[in-house]
Amino acid sequence: MASIESKDIHKIVVACDAGMGSSVMLAGQLRKQLKGSSVTVEHTPVDRIPADADVVLCHVALADRARATAPGKPLVPFQIFIGDPAVNKLVATIKSGGTVNA
Repeated sequence: MASIESKDIHKIVVACDAGMGSSVMLAGQLRKQLKGSSVTVEHTPVDRIPADADVVLCHVALADRARATAPGKPLVPFQIFIGDPAVNKLVATIKSGGTVNA
C-alpha cells in the first residue's frame, strides 16, 4: 500500500478503459471539487497512466491493470462513478490535510 501526504498531491489521474464517459464525468466532478487548490485532474487510459501522477483513481475492475501500469503510486479504487465513499474521502483528505493511504 502506497501513501502520500495531501500537500504533496499535485496531479490526480482518473484511469479508465471502456470510454463510456463515466470516468470523464468523475474527472470533471473532481476538478470542480478541488477548484482553487494546486491539484490538477487528468483522465487517461489505464494502460497509459503518466509517470508524474501522484494519485490514481480507477474502477475496482481495473485496479490490477492500474497497479501494473503505475507501480508504487497510491491507487484509489472506486465502485461507483459519482458519490463513491473512497473518492469523497480522497477529496476530504486533500482539502483538510492528512495522509492518503491507498
